[in-house]
Amino acid sequence: MLRILGSARKFCEGLTRRDLLRVGGLGVAGLSLPELLALQDSAAAASLPRPAGFGKAKGVILIHLYGAPSQLEWVDPKPDAPADVRGELTQIRSALPGCDVGELFPNFGKVLDRCTVLRSLTHPYPIHGVAFALTGVPSIDVAMELSPRDPRHWPFFGSVVEYVESKARSAFPRVPPNIALPFRFSSRRVGEVPRAGPYAAFLGSQFDPVYTDFVGTATKGITKTLRDLVYTDNDPYIGCSPDSHFVVPSASGLLAEVTIDRLQNRRTLLEQFNVAKPALERSIAGRTLTKQQQAAIAVLESDRLAKALDLRSESASVRDAYGHTLFGQSCLAARRLIEAGSRVVTVFWDEFGLAGMGWDTHWNHYPRMRQELCPGLDQGWYGLINDLDQRGMLDDTLVVCTSEHGRTPKLNSSPGAGRDHWSQVYSSVLAGGGIARGRVVGASDRIAGEVADLPLSPKDLLATMYFLLGIDHHQPITDRSGRSFPLVEGRVISEALA
Repeated sequence: MLRILGSARKFCEGLTRRDLLRVGGLGVAGLSLPELLALQDSAAAASLPRPAGFGKAKGVILIHLYGAPSQLEWVDPKPDAPADVRGELTQIRSALPGCDVGELFPNFGKVLDRCTVLRSLTHPYPIHGVAFALTGVPSIDVAMELSPRDPRHWPFFGSVVEYVESKARSAFPRVPPNIALPFRFSSRRVGEVPRAGPYAAFLGSQFDPVYTDFVGTATKGITKTLRDLVYTDNDPYIGCSPDSHFVVPSASGLLAEVTIDRLQNRRTLLEQFNVAKPALERSIAGRTLTKQQQAAIAVLESDRLAKALDLRSESASVRDAYGHTLFGQSCLAARRLIEAGSRVVTVFWDEFGLAGMGWDTHWNHYPRMRQELCPGLDQGWYGLINDLDQRGMLDDTLVVCTSEHGRTPKLNSSPGAGRDHWSQVYSSVLAGGGIARGRVVGASDRIAGEVADLPLSPKDLLATMYFLLGIDHHQPITDRSGRSFPLVEGRVISEALA
């Protein structure tokens, strides 16, 4: 046995630092020194008293509106701004005093009294930096945005949650703890390379989200253009068939190549590791089985995941309440996955058909807002918040609706008008899981162009999400070279907490 000299400092579990270093020297399966020290710090931190609200959320539904909605037509309208700022839409009262919403969000506004609106998010990167918004990476550039496996990336929020919590469990959950809907990110568009964002980066691909796939028929559409490309097919974000549902393609694809006997043999090997080394991190199992194999085993041994994704068992009235759009039905599936035991479920409103779609409204801003975008978000959010509340799930399910930035205050001169990228101020909406009901946090100036009160970073939002899931965002995470960083450099947004 390799014995490493060290102090006799005890952890809260009773193990000494020296004992743990001995365990870490047990051959190639041992933990690295940075990992051991991180485990020590986490153990010490676990014995400290936690602030109110820490760990309030049992699960999180993370909604990311790719392309970025306009704060002015959503939850931060400016009726007194000049015409070329306020645009052609008006605002309406919501159920949250002091927070009018755009006229295209009548249902969304009905449930804002159960939410907190953040109106002062800001950062210096007005690009489609999904990775910046959803990871702890301190900076981003266009090359990183268009390269999912750039080594400079940091791991996605859901991947970090799964990684941190994997250390405390001995078996892969029956329902994957980190799932993304409706399909693999940036996979249903043409004309550009894939975008970065929801990947595990230096944690290893075994901690990438388990992606679902959409099964259904798009029933409505509008003409979309990208330079010389034209898309005229229907778009499920505008309308989808009543029999729409989701599956996990990775599991079915794996089973075509790997027999159940082979999977069981690998499972037996994993169990031997777990019996022999119960103190070692879950990452050892990740080296033995890939995420796809683990998901396949979960599907083989339990039909819980398949049932959660098969929306056809829901009543017509519940499905109608979410709206028959890809976004609405993804939100419904997210609720069912949280019920089934998943920890982080991410719903992406992604590009479809062409690049530059989603909420990226550089042109045809108002036609797309009216016909393609706002109706689905309006109904989907309303259905989700109402459903969670009626089922008694809202208090311990955190729901976050955010994006990578906002849109320019001043309209451009494109056909149908347009708003370009703007990261100096934008909005997000939170609900449940320890978030206050009926609150507006922060403020923008008179044209929604700059922060007027309480600047907040997307890193602060991530820190708050970790906090509500019971994870200390200050704890270190180690990259491939052995360097340690906190999960995210930010502060918990106490102003948003219940």
